[in-house]
Amino acid sequence: MNASNPEELNVKWTEFPNDFVFGVSTAATQIEGSAKEAGKGPSVWDKFVEIPERIMDKSNMFTSIDSYKRYKEDVKLVKDLGVDSYRFSISWTRILPNGTLSGGVNQEGVDHYNSLIDELIKNGITPYVTLLHFDPPQALTDKYDGVLNRSFVNDFKDYSELCFKTYGDRVKNWITINEPFVMAKMGYDLAVAPPGRCSVQVPKSKIGCKVGNSSTEPYIVTHNLILSHATVVKLYRENFQAKQGGQIGWSHVGQYVEPYSDTEEDKAAAKRILDFELGWFIEPIVFGDYPKIMRDLVKERLPLFTEEEKKLIKGSFDFIGINYYTTRYGKNVPASQAEPLSYHNDALATSTETNANGVLIGPLANGSIYIFSYPQGLQKLLEFIKQNYQSPKIYISENGITEEKDDNLGLDVAVKDPHRIECILRHLYRIKMAMKNGVNVKGYFHWAPFDDFEWGEGYLARFGLYYVDYKDNLKRIPKESAKWLPNFLKG
Repeated sequence: MNASNPEELNVKWTEFPNDFVFGVSTAATQIEGSAKEAGKGPSVWDKFVEIPERIMDKSNMFTSIDSYKRYKEDVKLVKDLGVDSYRFSISWTRILPNGTLSGGVNQEGVDHYNSLIDELIKNGITPYVTLLHFDPPQALTDKYDGVLNRSFVNDFKDYSELCFKTYGDRVKNWITINEPFVMAKMGYDLAVAPPGRCSVQVPKSKIGCKVGNSSTEPYIVTHNLILSHATVVKLYRENFQAKQGGQIGWSHVGQYVEPYSDTEEDKAAAKRILDFELGWFIEPIVFGDYPKIMRDLVKERLPLFTEEEKKLIKGSFDFIGINYYTTRYGKNVPASQAEPLSYHNDALATSTETNANGVLIGPLANGSIYIFSYPQGLQKLLEFIKQNYQSPKIYISENGITEEKDDNLGLDVAVKDPHRIECILRHLYRIKMAMKNGVNVKGYFHWAPFDDFEWGEGYLARFGLYYVDYKDNLKRIPKESAKWLPNFLKG
């Protein structure tokens, strides 16, 4: 990966404010394992992987990297990185196996996160906790179709309240929901994530859709997730925030979009994609409603907020988390009667990796199917958010790069990852430039401390600062980046 600008590699940690956070980021489903033990109930992902073909290497996360049992060792490894913060998610079904308070509390699960939080604090690491990271309870899907049903709002509220009451004395940074866009689009339009619903077969999809409606369900799911988020923020602000002194926000896919060509049509298409992917979630919490272009194009399929709901959602955040990995080109697609109604056709635009001249947006990361490295896209995205959404407080809640899982490589080769060091430096440089231009960025979380289960890609993509040896008892071995990082952070 060649640096497009040598200056990007000379960024120093001392150039950031003293209170700027550097952390690492994980999610329960991806690292914990113990999926069917210790009293945990099934999440939608436990159900989804029952069809192995849905995962590229036909794997599952029932053991993953066994972090549930090895959390003390893992916290020590995180400490060794020199970072000051750790973002992790609580598994809803580890605490409420049936998804509801009335379904019973699993004390073993409650105790586990108490121990994890205490261990982090003992090691001088600040916890950032995500309440929902792609893994709602399967029991709620069985009971009332999960996030498709408004009942989800109250069950998420009850679960969140239990977390605030139990952990809020020590946890001061809460993220309600991670990447609701992925839950809505991948789960209810493209069917490549739970619960695998759609009505329009996507050419790349190996799994046919038997149920769902790609033209309405992504919008209903998003509507319920926005209301869930805002309801929990209101609860936190009214009952916990003053006493506990914390902050609350949520995290979004931050994929930037460049125009496919210099035509006005493609420039407008790039902006539409940003409205349909990012504005879909951020405009409601900033302005109280969906982007106008969505209302114009989706019409009555886009749900309406009542006046009361608009008041509830507007301003329902202390910060916004942005998960940035890559950028795409946005190309205009004229409306066609032949195209079936679906969320992915509604924006009248398509995302491509190459522009009109055949130029790739950036080099494809080794071992990834979607990360084309384009650090300048992060700066552009941050400046876009500042200009369009009233300059909110932002954390980069995820950013990282892969190498492929190649079991034939010797360990000496497998732990060499200079491209990861470059990735961190180049993105930090872009954050620094955005901050110079007035963007209010408060921290950066690297994905991920360890190689892990990467959803539909299984274990094929490695994001970790630590190499996990899947053939030798899941041993954690520091890559070059893990050895470099503490020295960088010491300045």
